[in-house]
Amino acid sequence: MQAFPNAAALRAPSSLENLLLYRLWRAARESSCMVTRMVEGGFGITRREWGMIGMLAQIGEVTSSELAERLHLDRVSSSRGLQSLFEKKLVERQQDAEDGREVRVRLSPSGQQLFADLFPRIARLNVDLLDGIDAADIDVFLQCLRRLELRGGELNSQGVASEKASRRSVGTRHQ
Repeated sequence: MQAFPNAAALRAPSSLENLLLYRLWRAARESSCMVTRMVEGGFGITRREWGMIGMLAQIGEVTSSELAERLHLDRVSSSRGLQSLFEKKLVERQQDAEDGREVRVRLSPSGQQLFADLFPRIARLNVDLLDGIDAADIDVFLQCLRRLELRGGELNSQGVASEKASRRSVGTRHQ
């Protein structure tokens, strides 16, 4: 493995190890696999379902389309996740009184219990990941992370990557 990159290497990448998005992916992968094992192995839900449960615990009852928007999911992925959670009896749903086409969802009592059992474990993992990092460094990291989120949003809205993603045709078309 190559040396960890510095700012100059990130600003002029010459290898995979020097790509910012690759470094972020590696950092996330190293810790997120623990969350995956917790939610899938210990609680029988997927990471996407955990995100939905966490968001519903945070905001309460909401329309299914608003939940999808808050989680940055397309409607199909959101609908599948909600259907699975409904089948597992972790969410309750009902037709919106004002707009019959819209469904409102909320955690069921068993969904609330799952959240109450799982959230402290994941929160502990987050604390453990930050162990040994000074508070001032964490603050700088959070400022940088926020700037990266904003800049990513700007670049997305500018259409920097004009190609359309198609999960079904990955690897079958080359331009």
